[in-house]
Amino acid sequence: MRFNHTEVLSTDEVEAIHEASLTILERIGMEFLDGESRSIMRAAGADVDEATQRVRFPRELVESSVAKAPHEFTLHSWNPAHNMRVGGRWLTFGTVASAPHYIDRHGVRRTGDRQGFQDLLKLAQMLNIVHYIAGYPVEPVDLHHSIRHLEATYDILTMTDKGLHCYSLGRQRNRDALEMVRIARGIDMATLDREPSVITVVNTNSPLRLDVPMAQGMMEFAAHNQPIVVTPFTLAGAMAPITLAGAVAQQNAEALGGITFVQTINPGAPIMYGGFTSNVDMQSGAPAFGTPEYVRTAMMGGQMARRYGFPYRSSNVCAANALDMQAAYESVFSLWGAIMGGVNFLMHGAGWMEGGLHASLGKMVLDADLLAMVAAMLEPVPVNAETLAIDTIEEVGPGGHFFGTQHTQDRFRHAFYKPLVSDWRNYESWQEAGSPTADQKVEQLVQQYLAAYEEPAMDPSVKAELRAFVDRRIAEGGVATDF
Repeated sequence: MRFNHTEVLSTDEVEAIHEASLTILERIGMEFLDGESRSIMRAAGADVDEATQRVRFPRELVESSVAKAPHEFTLHSWNPAHNMRVGGRWLTFGTVASAPHYIDRHGVRRTGDRQGFQDLLKLAQMLNIVHYIAGYPVEPVDLHHSIRHLEATYDILTMTDKGLHCYSLGRQRNRDALEMVRIARGIDMATLDREPSVITVVNTNSPLRLDVPMAQGMMEFAAHNQPIVVTPFTLAGAMAPITLAGAVAQQNAEALGGITFVQTINPGAPIMYGGFTSNVDMQSGAPAFGTPEYVRTAMMGGQMARRYGFPYRSSNVCAANALDMQAAYESVFSLWGAIMGGVNFLMHGAGWMEGGLHASLGKMVLDADLLAMVAAMLEPVPVNAETLAIDTIEEVGPGGHFFGTQHTQDRFRHAFYKPLVSDWRNYESWQEAGSPTADQKVEQLVQQYLAAYEEPAMDPSVKAELRAFVDRRIAEGGVATDF
């Protein structure tokens, strides 16, 4: 990130939100539904009411705990070429995650299944601007939820060579994911504990609640030094105050509460501050994304994360139901808020539609184009004798053109970013070519990428060991599904 971040809030306003967050945690607190997590916080000095499951945080505990979190870390992949630096001024882009439905390669909206899941993984592997697999791009519900994490993680590890995510739905899923990543990387557990290799996103149950499976996942990952992205899901007017200042203060309080919990378990464990505050449509109650409110809260969240030195997670989201103008302009606005807000870790960077209710192969390609344009926009502009081109300007002189100059000929192939989707022909030549619209161009690209996909070259013995582990855990019954 070579640009200055956008500062929506003054320094005094940042401090006012910080103080409000500490007051919320100290006076109101958060419900921790897991008994072990309450015991951990009581031992750390929090005021715990077992009758209400309420944990109240002394501000000294919060401030001392959050100061222990690292400002930057490296997330390792089984292919070291895809290791990622997270934090500081580094940006990383991930796939859509957790959608229950998807638009398939034929344009049909379907309930999530393994076929759609695998198609989205293939596309993510082919798109270089997508750096990591942020979760299940679509939920493969045809895999039973007791063993879904095993087969889905196996697919991610063997069909892509990028970083991955584990859903914190109780301890055992996390343990299984850690073991599978360890096998894929060919390392021992001590090395895995030193080298962060898989992330988990923990959504607090806004307002002000942390549920049992999320807390258990946090404890497991914190103990193994793996990154935890603490992300309140605060929709202004629904799960948070209708005012943006109040919504961000609550977001900040919940994030600080979760980060304090992680640092209490393992001081120095890698974390990220997640911002996901938007608003709802007050007539229907539906979540709204890509709004001016979303842009502002993304930037405000970035300011709060920088106040503590935390790596910042934001998202590229929209509420569009089809691959249309709404999908494009809401995503551009969401991206602008995230990028200029200082995002380090962009969740849902490619493929999110319908407020997260479906993933789209076509939208993944469109978003990849947007992300690549962002990357090109952030490239430095070299200013030197060659690029100032005074001699070439003199050569052309008044009223000439630069097409035929040697300066242009030497550079024209790589001078500018060429978007994947945009069609820059004039109207007549566009008509002669069959008048392809942007959505039609995207669908052509989807088919081309899927046809060209090749599985990354994992060591056959490692792949066999992964398959054996998955088969053994499936034979054991996977995980309990009683919550």
